[in-house]
Amino acid sequence: MALIRDLAVQGTQMFLVVLLAPFVTGLIRKMKARLQRRQGPPVLQPYRDLLRLMRKDVVLADNASWLFRAAPYLIFAATWVAAALVPTFGAGLLFSWSADLIAIVALLGSTRFFLTLAGMDVGASFGGIGSSREVMIASLAEPAMIMIIFSLALLARSTQLSTIAEYMLSPQVGLRVTLGLAFVSLVMVGIAENSRIPVDNPATHLELTMVHEAMVLEYSGRHLAVIELAGSLKLLLYISLIACLFTPWGLAPVGAGWQAHAIGATAYLAKIIMACAALAIFETTIAKMRVFRVPTFLGAALMLGLLGTLLLFVSRGL
Repeated sequence: MALIRDLAVQGTQMFLVVLLAPFVTGLIRKMKARLQRRQGPPVLQPYRDLLRLMRKDVVLADNASWLFRAAPYLIFAATWVAAALVPTFGAGLLFSWSADLIAIVALLGSTRFFLTLAGMDVGASFGGIGSSREVMIASLAEPAMIMIIFSLALLARSTQLSTIAEYMLSPQVGLRVTLGLAFVSLVMVGIAENSRIPVDNPATHLELTMVHEAMVLEYSGRHLAVIELAGSLKLLLYISLIACLFTPWGLAPVGAGWQAHAIGATAYLAKIIMACAALAIFETTIAKMRVFRVPTFLGAALMLGLLGTLLLFVSRGL
């Protein structure tokens, strides 16, 4: 009976992140539109866009290789696995032993690898520009992410998300400068990894500024739908990761009943709405930076993560 319950909870989380991913994208767009005194598209518009793209035919370039066709599904699969491993409404899930921060970073790195190769596969100039910019961003975002992992691992004595969440709920955490620096650094990395303002503008196709859109410009039909869904999943993944690591309140403990999991799901939805509101306000009040200033932005995230790690060696109380 316990195994059936664990399988049901794990399966619910796997499908919950897929169902909520387009909702997060639509909610952010709606909030940004209202903040700009516009009506904006409906919150459910991303679902309609995905269904419309799934019904359209795929247009492929003559020189597109097998990698160009397989990349969308590989990117979606790796992103879905990474998003499903992050505890959302309950800790100690069936596959929690594999919910490791290093494994999640590796999965996200593999999605970036296939996406950059797919962007260069056709030989279009926009795809090459977007791929080169994506690799430039990754060269600083991934080290910053590693520094964040070091900080949390030194505090919780583990890189497993469930263990870190339990440690963050314990009374021995308190107020720590290291956690504050790690939180700010993770937010900056999440903004850069999801190509959000001020690093990139997901609502434009201006060739001089776009990063992610340049790499997927040659995709159409169901391939584009899968990539768009993977992008929404990645945004939800970072929101879930921040919620799990720094605000794990409401997570159902190991072996809890359905009532505790329902409370955890409600708390998770509330965290998503607050994160979407914060991101919408941030993107509305700030302008996009120049591409050449992105390394400075991510360099600050790297320095914050490194400083948080060094503080732990100076004093365990910081």
